Order: sequence, then structure tokens, then C-alpha cells
Amino acid sequence: MAAIISDKFRIFNAKQFLESLSEGPSETSDEKTRMYFFVGRPQRWDAYLEIFNANAVAFVPGNEVYVGANYASATFKATVREVYENSLLLYNIGPATNSTPGAPGASALKGWNGTADTGAESLTGVYRYATEDVPPVPLDNQTEKYDIYDDIIAAKRINEDFARSVIRRFNWDPSANPTFDMWKPDYSTTPGSGGQIGKAGATGATAIADAKYYLINSNYEVFKCLYNGQNPANPSGQVATNEPKTTPAGGQGTYANGIFKEDGAAPGKYIWKYMYTVPTDDVLRFLSTDFMPIVLPSNSSRQATEALATADPNAVDVVLVEDAGSGLTNGTYYAPIVGDGTGGKVEVVVAGGAVSSATVTASGSGYTYASVPLIDGLVSGDPEWTGAASGLYTDDTFATGANVVGANPAGALEVVLPPQGGHGANFEEELNAKRVMTNIRLTYAEGSGDFPVDNDFRRIGIIRDPLAPGGSTYATSDTLSGVYAVKLSGATADFQADETISQDLGAGNGTAYGTVVSWERDSGNAGPGGAGVLKYFQSPSIHTDAGVVRPFGSGILVNGATSLADGTIDATENGALVGVTFSSGFASPEIANNTGEIIYVENRRLITRAADQIEDIKLVIEF
Repeated sequence: MAAIISDKFRIFNAKQFLESLSEGPSETSDEKTRMYFFVGRPQRWDAYLEIFNANAVAFVPGNEVYVGANYASATFKATVREVYENSLLLYNIGPATNSTPGAPGASALKGWNGTADTGAESLTGVYRYATEDVPPVPLDNQTEKYDIYDDIIAAKRINEDFARSVIRRFNWDPSANPTFDMWKPDYSTTPGSGGQIGKAGATGATAIADAKYYLINSNYEVFKCLYNGQNPANPSGQVATNEPKTTPAGGQGTYANGIFKEDGAAPGKYIWKYMYTVPTDDVLRFLSTDFMPIVLPSNSSRQATEALATADPNAVDVVLVEDAGSGLTNGTYYAPIVGDGTGGKVEVVVAGGAVSSATVTASGSGYTYASVPLIDGLVSGDPEWTGAASGLYTDDTFATGANVVGANPAGALEVVLPPQGGHGANFEEELNAKRVMTNIRLTYAEGSGDFPVDNDFRRIGIIRDPLAPGGSTYATSDTLSGVYAVKLSGATADFQADETISQDLGAGNGTAYGTVVSWERDSGNAGPGGAGVLKYFQSPSIHTDAGVVRPFGSGILVNGATSLADGTIDATENGALVGVTFSSGFASPEIANNTGEIIYVENRRLITRAADQIEDIKLVIEF
């Protein structure tokens, strides 16, 4: 069965995403969608290897591990970064970076201390290669979703001011973009298997989605190409000469009623349709090297273009000479555009016995199909007369039929139909806006400290409709903390970002583990150590004790593995501090774990934060 998912479907989904940011009767209603941009993964990227059926000898950080009959002939080697209850973090993968330990459960992993086997041994499970320079490709499964939630640092609400439809960016740059495709409604491919002959644009594009038919000029004005100089001698168009502008300089062309036409001396005689001007705020937030925004419906330049389309829907602006014919009578003639619309007129020039040009003099309106027959003009009394003008005439009132063609090969003209509704009637569909850009600025310790500045992050993404703690209502705040926090007093030193912290919960209660996200001393505390807020995350991948992630408890020292700091939880702390709310010295994430849906995730190289730094993050989602 032959079928496609059309670009219109993708454009629809992009529009739905944007509309969801403002729809709904109230912040907490089910009809409203709440989107949050999040950052996470403060810990470094290393290769991950699941292990099981380990013997009594432990693997040791700094030692190597291998798979094979012996170390010398091993098919997989690596250095151990960290050892956890059921996994290892590895680096220096060999003999090649794409080496793997083999199928899960089928390979024995052995420890190596540089000179001999250590005696440590286990079976290998799931393996994912990663380094700080090569982050792993995200997986689309539930286990990955849970892992992502575990190390979310913070999230920021996305509203309509932070998102735009975007399209590929093409600049006015004659050296890089000498020739443009023109808007046409019938681009199609010619498959290698035969059975179909398609139509390609000047750049070889066989779909409007792939065509280069618009640009942004030096004044941030966006124009769409309606004509690129295509004619029988130049079937792939010609080079653009003059930059389209709404205020062209003398000799560069003319602009009127939303149309820019190149100066008559330009070989291609390009025709451009003005669409809109990108305002300064959108230039700063949504214009990137590769993408450019479509302005909001409230933008005045967009509304002016839409008004022209509304006044004359489905108007025709371009008629192409497909075949110039021969033996025709020279002169200038006029022809009606025939079809289901009205009012369209074309001036046809015949020189040297062939059609040399066809220029639309009246665009008319209402055309969804159209043609310009190259025949001698019909008048009342002719056998073919049906009550409507058709063919070539000596005047533009179509009163006198012209004797042009006779029995000669007349040639052919192609009427280029506009997008449905006309040029400017539906910006997103006309410009193939199947992508959305969100622009999120993280300003210092935004959210009163929800976004710490003393750590980095390696993952960004979008969550739809996360719940608030307790899991009964939607999260609605502008920013959300994704980490745990404890209020400490009497810390003996400053805790360090990314170090492991632990707490001995006493006989029979096991040990709680976590990884430090942030340590912020209290205002006025010059340190080192003393009173402050310690933020951390806990993950089943690296923080289990006898298979359980244990919560930290009151009245027991919290210890840092690297800093060797320790501190006591201040159970008297209640209320808001550095972006989170404490109760008896403890604060929980402001996102209920594993709630909502992660609809986008991207693993990246580390992005380092600083107290005096603003991150401007442009995230492009393709539907």
C-alpha cells in the first residue's frame, strides 16, 4: 500500500505545540498544557556497564577490566572510573572505541591491575559507550525516562514568549545563494524505479519542503521567491542580482503592494513576495545560524501581508513560458487567465516568431486551477466560443481576437498557482514550518537558586505536565527545583560539586548515598564550611545500598567522600531558602518523580555555569 505522512501533518503538530502553551481555562485545568524546559546530568559522561553474578572480589577504581581468555588477547578493555552495586563506569575503552563486552549474560568480565588478574569477575549486561566528548544517544524507553528524572537539576516554564515556529535560514548572499527556487505547487520526485516523472526546482529540490525559495535580507525582512528567471533557455532559473527590499535603492528594483521586482536590467528579473519583518526581540531570541523565526499572528507586518491575501484570495502572480513555440506573429498580446477564478490577465510578447515573455498584469482571485491557452483569441460567433474570452487578443479588454498562431506550434504557458488562500494566507504552511524553537535564558541562579551556578549540566529537554510534590496537582511555578536539599550546620569544610555524600543510618538501617549538585553557604558565612544548603540527587543506578536508595535522616552526620567535609542536618530549618522549601531541615524536589511526559531530550557536552553568567539556550524541535 502506498502512503505518506505529509509535511502538513508535521506542520499541524508544530502549531499544536505552540498553541498548547496558551490554551486552557486555568493553570491547573486538564485542558491546559504545561511545558517545562529542564537541565540535568551534572555528573560526567562515562561508558556504563551493568554487571551481575559478581564474585566476592571487588572491582577497583583505577584498575582495568577486560573480556577475553587473557588480557593480552582481550576483545574489550577499559579502565574503571567508579564501582557501584550493579554497575561500573568506564573510560579508556579499547582495543577500539567501538569495542563491546559482548551479548548481555554471555561474557565474563575480569579485573586487571596492570600486571595480573585481580580475581574480580562478573557477567556483563547492558553496555553504553560514552565520553565527555561523545555523549550517548538518548533511548526512548521507560528505563531511560526514570534515569533522566533522577538527575534533573531544575526546570523552567515555557510560555508563548519563549517559543516560535522556525524555518531553515537562507540569507541574501549572492556568493553562497546565487540562485533560488521559486514557489511552485507541484514539485515531485522522479523515482529510480521508474513509473513517474517528477518536477524539480532550480536547486534540484523535489519537494517544497526541501526547496530554497525564501530568504531573510539585511534588514531582517523575509521574502518568498515567486519567479526566478525560469524560461525555455534557462529551465533551472537564473542568478539573483538585486537584494529584495521594501525600500529598494534606485536601479535595484521596484516595490509595490507586497511585491518586489528586480530592475529590468537584471537577467533573472526575479519577483519576490514580501512576507514579514522579524522584530528585534525575535532576532535576538530566535534567529540562529541555521534557523529563522516566523513572527506571531499579532505582528503588524504579518497582518498586512495576510490582509492582501484576504482581499484577493488565490490570486495569480506568475505565468511561465514552458515552450516558446515557433512561427508566431510578432507583437504584444493579452490573454485572460482561464479557470475557476476571475480577473486574471497576462501580457504575452512574441518576438522572432516565439513567445519571449508572459507577464501577469492583473492577478485576479479565486484560482485553484488555471491555464492560458495560446490560441488565436475567441470572440462571439467563433465555433469554439462558449461565452467567455480565451486565447490571445490585441487589447486587454479581450474585444478583438489576435491572429497569432494559425497552424503553427503555439508553445505553452504554465500558470503558477499560489498556496491555498494565496501568498500570505497561511505562513506556517507556505514556509513549511515543521519545527519549533524554544529560547530559554538561565539568568544567574534563576528561581532564587533553583538553577545552581556552582555546577554544570549535560542534558536538556522538555517535560509536559509534571506534577507538584504529592502527585495530585500540576506543577505551575515559573521555575522548579529537581533536587533534594538539606540544611547543614557546623560543616567542617566546603562540599564539592559531583562528589559522593553518604550517611550511616545506624545498625540495621544501611547507608544513604547521593551526589552533590550544589553547596551554598549561608549569607554572611565566609567559610570554609559552617552553615549552608547542600543540594544533591539520588539515582538507583549509582546510589543503592543492598538494592535500595535510602533517604537521608536527621541527627546523623553527612559525609563528603572527596572533600572529607561533614555536617549535621539542622532540624530547626523551616521555610523557603535558595529556591526550595524546608521542613525540619529537609527539602524535596518540586517535581513529583517520574510524573508528566518527557517529550524531548538531548544529551550534550558539558555546559559550565557561573555566578555572573547567562545561558541562552536555543532548542529546535522537528516534528
